[in-house]
Amino acid sequence: MSIFVNTKNEQEEKVLIAFLDSLDYKYQSDISDEPAEVAAAFLNQYNQELEQADNEIEAGNYIAHEDVEQLFQKRPKAI
Repeated sequence: MSIFVNTKNEQEEKVLIAFLDSLDYKYQSDISDEPAEVAAAFLNQYNQELEQADNEIEAGNYIAHEDVEQLFQKRPKAI
């Protein structure tokens, strides 16, 4: 999963980066503010995630729709 964040100022960016570092999250911070470059970075990441999902499905790493339905049926109902 990917999240693109536009911070309002340099201080917010520093706080966000410190938070991400503290939790050992992977992130990319060298994307320019140019809309074409932001779109290209998003599409590249999106395509990588789709490829990864396709590979997992081909390897049999998925949950069948019927299994998901059974999980929801067995789940306690909210009051």
